[in-house]
Amino acid sequence: MPNPTVEIPTRMLILGMTGADGALRMEELLPVAAACGSRPEQLRSCLRRLVAEGAFERDGAGRTACYRATPAALAALGAQRERLRRAYALDRGAAPWDGRWHLVAFAVPESERAARDGFRERLRVAGGAPIQGGLWVSPHAWEATVAEAAKALRVEGCVTTSASDDLCVGGVREPREIARRLWRTGELAARYAAFADHYAPLLPALEAMRARREALPDAAFLPGALAMAIAFSPCFDADPLLPAELLPQPWPGTRARALLLASRRLGLALREAQGRPRLFHLFDDTTE
Repeated sequence: MPNPTVEIPTRMLILGMTGADGALRMEELLPVAAACGSRPEQLRSCLRRLVAEGAFERDGAGRTACYRATPAALAALGAQRERLRRAYALDRGAAPWDGRWHLVAFAVPESERAARDGFRERLRVAGGAPIQGGLWVSPHAWEATVAEAAKALRVEGCVTTSASDDLCVGGVREPREIARRLWRTGELAARYAAFADHYAPLLPALEAMRARREALPDAAFLPGALAMAIAFSPCFDADPLLPAELLPQPWPGTRARALLLASRRLGLALREAQGRPRLFHLFDDTTE
C-alpha cells in the first residue's frame, strides 16, 4: 500500500504540472519535482498508477516522455477550474442568493446500490446536502447537473426535483441556521481559519523580500507552493461554495482564498527563475 504522506503530494505535483491541453512533459516535471523533494521513483510509481486508473496515456519514454490526460481526467481538471472561478466570484459578491432551495428526492432500489451511491456522491460534489436519506437540497439551481448525473447513472426514473422558497428542517426555517446544520459551516469555517492563521505571516515576509529587492529561488518557491496547496485542498474540497447569505460573516473562506491568491501572485513576481515551468499554472490562468 502506498504511503499516503508520499502519494498525495506526488499526485498533486503531477496534476499541478498538467497543462490546459492535458499535456504533462517529463522534461518540465522532473526539475520541479526535484526542487520539491520528490524522487524519480515516486514520480514513476504515481504516473504508473494514474495510467492504470485511466487518467493519463503515455507517449515515449524517459525524460522525453509526454503524458496526456484522458477525456475523463480533462473533465475533472475542468470541473476543478470551474469551482475555483465560482469560489472567487462568490468572494467578490457575484450571484447573490435568490432565496430559493432546490430539492432532489430519489428512491433507487437496493439492486442498483452502486448507481445510488454514485448519485449521492455526484450530489455531494455539486454542493448538495442530505436532509434525510433520499432527500437532498442545494441553494444553487442545480437541476441540469442533477439531470446529467441521473442520466449517466441510468436512474432518471427514480429522481424528482423541486424548488421552493419555504424550507423547514427539523423545525428550523432560518436559512443560515439550516445551512449550519446541513453543511456544518461552523466546522468548515474553523478549518479555513486555521489555514489562514497558519499562513498569515507569509504575505508580509514576501512583501519584505520585495522591499529588499530579493529574488525567490525555486528551492523555496516550489516546495512552498506545494505545501500551501496541500494545506488548502482539504478545506476547498469540502466547501460546498454556499452563497454569502448562508454563511457566518465574515467568512474565513474568503480570507483564506484571498491570502492564497495574493501570496501566489507575489511569489511569482519574486521568483528567481522567471519563464521556467510553473507549478499550478492552471490556478494562475483561472484566477487572472
